[in-house]
Amino acid sequence: MAQATLTPAADQVVQVEHRLVSGHTIPAVGLGTWKSGSQVTNSVFTAIVEAGYRHVDTAAQYGIQEEVGEGIKAALVAGTKRKDLFITSKLWCTELSPEKVRPALKNTLQELQLDYLDLYLIHWPFRLKEDSSRPPRAGEVSDFDMEGVWREMENLVKDKLVKDIGVCNFTIKKLNKLLGFAQIKPSVCQMEMHPGWRNDKILEFCRNNGIIVTAYSPLGSQDGRDLIHDPAVEKVAGKLNKSPGQVLIKWAIQRGTCVIPKSSNPFRIKENINVFGWEIPDKDFQVLSNIPDQKRVLDGENLFVCKDHGPFRTAADLWDHED
Repeated sequence: MAQATLTPAADQVVQVEHRLVSGHTIPAVGLGTWKSGSQVTNSVFTAIVEAGYRHVDTAAQYGIQEEVGEGIKAALVAGTKRKDLFITSKLWCTELSPEKVRPALKNTLQELQLDYLDLYLIHWPFRLKEDSSRPPRAGEVSDFDMEGVWREMENLVKDKLVKDIGVCNFTIKKLNKLLGFAQIKPSVCQMEMHPGWRNDKILEFCRNNGIIVTAYSPLGSQDGRDLIHDPAVEKVAGKLNKSPGQVLIKWAIQRGTCVIPKSSNPFRIKENINVFGWEIPDKDFQVLSNIPDQKRVLDGENLFVCKDHGPFRTAADLWDHED
C-alpha cells in the first residue's frame, strides 16, 4: 500500500511512502551509500537538508557508518527531526550467529550516533569467518543458523532498538524457510533490481507475502551493466525530458518498490528524488520492462563461492538455482 505525503523539510518534494507489515512507513526513495567513500557525510547532509530525502541506507560492511552518522547528526542540528528520518543498516556475514547480533547492532548505533534504527537487515544469508579471502578458501563460508539469528533480530524489535527487520539477497526458498518460523515477519527484502535484472519472481513472491521490496543498484553498474547509457533508457528519457537516472528510478517506483540510488554529486542527489508528479507512459514502461539479456550485476560469487571445496561451488548455488 502506498500513500503520497508531503516531505516536511522540503515542500517542493512530494514523497511516496509504503506501509510496512509493522504499520510503519518507508519512503520510496532513499539515498544509497555503498561505495560512497569520503564524500558521504556531505552527501547525506545534502540529501536530507537540501533535497528532502528522509530515507538513508547504509551497512556496517561499507565501512562508512561513522561518516554517515556525521551527516545525519549535521542534518539533525540543522533542524531535521529524527522521527522524520528512516535509517537502514545491515548485519554483516561475520556476525551471522545469534550471540553476535546484538553487539553488531550496538556497534552500528554507536557509529551512526543513533538510539535506534528504523530497519535492520541481514545483508547476505551466508556466514563468513573473520578475515576470509575473496574468493573464500575452504571452511571460510557456511550456512547460518537462520532461526537463531532471526530470534535475536526479533528481540531487537521487542527492546525498541530497531523498528523493523528484514533481509537482503534472499531467494524464495530462503524466504519461505524464514516465514515458516518468524514471529515478527520481515518487513523488507532488499534485492538487486533494474531493467537489466527485473528479478520478477522474488518481486511477485514478496508482493504476495506483504513484504516491501527495496531495489538496490537501480541504475545498473558502470563495470557490470551500464543502464544509464542503454539506448532504450536514453530514448525514453529523451521523450520525457528526464535524465536516464530519473527514468530508471521512476521505473522502480512504478513497479511498487522502494529504490536507493547512490550519488555524491549534489545535483544528481537532488535530481534523483525529483521523480514524483509524473509517470512513465505504459508503452514506454513496457519497453523498459522488456530489455533483453537479463543478468545480475552482483551475484555474490567473489564473496561466497569456493569452487573446489564448497559448500557453494557456483553462483547458481547461492541463488538456489532459482534464476
